[in-house]
Amino acid sequence: MIRVSLEQWRMFRAVVEYGGFNQASQHIYKSQSSIHNAVSKIEVSLGVKLFYVEGRKTHLTQDGKLMLRRANYLLDEAEKIETVGQSLGKGVESQLNIAIDEVFPQKVLYQTLETVSVDFPFLQIELIETVLSGSTELFDQLEVDIAVSAFPVKEGVIEPLCDVDFVAVASASHPLHKISGVLELEDLKGHRQIVIRDSSIKARRDSGWLGADQRWTVSHLKTSIDMISNGLGYAWLPVSSIQTELDSGQLKALNLITQSGKRARLFLAYKDRDSLGPAAQKFLTELRANVESFYKRE
Repeated sequence: MIRVSLEQWRMFRAVVEYGGFNQASQHIYKSQSSIHNAVSKIEVSLGVKLFYVEGRKTHLTQDGKLMLRRANYLLDEAEKIETVGQSLGKGVESQLNIAIDEVFPQKVLYQTLETVSVDFPFLQIELIETVLSGSTELFDQLEVDIAVSAFPVKEGVIEPLCDVDFVAVASASHPLHKISGVLELEDLKGHRQIVIRDSSIKARRDSGWLGADQRWTVSHLKTSIDMISNGLGYAWLPVSSIQTELDSGQLKALNLITQSGKRARLFLAYKDRDSLGPAAQKFLTELRANVESFYKRE
């Protein structure tokens, strides 16, 4: 059985926060006797001494310091529970599930998530990073509320979001850069291509030149970038994901006669807007605005 109420813990914390019983009574609009009584009940109920008086000042005992830390946690959690309850009462969802293709510019995604979290601090966000048709599959299976994918969904609202530029690259020391003149696709066949596996379970797709005699298939974009940077092959990679490596010269674009660069369109998919909660709608609004701003600076 709980022996001490939240209100009693609140008055205990007020004494510490404002430096005494009299000062606390002036700030929390409780009589000094009420606060004294609340603190005394805590001490009697738990068998601890919370304060000692030295001169005109009230000080915490060692036990009091320990109890204050726990009381702070308790009161803070109680406030969070109330905030969550109020949000739910207003129709704010408690969780938002999002699937994002890994080629989508991360800077835009992070900025969007941060803004949404400021407005909805108790929203639980589950972000699933996918490749090729993975986002579409998750959306079609109703496992996510919002998806960013290169492929259409079966049901729901879909709109063009952005175009992602890809470039064929290898490390600066790769043998392909030592071939004089422009490269034919035939020149690539004798070198290892790094390909990212479609994260979809049911509808596996391939993307990009796949005619290499040697091919390594990986599951994540970052793994592909690391392999290419370490001279283990070549690949078509999104420019926004390797801009730092391109600027530093660690990666260089291949001098291909055709298809040295290509562009893929990403689409934004979501349920009927009227069925989305305010947090999801905020995410959509911020994502569109941040995408527009990002590509204006490009």
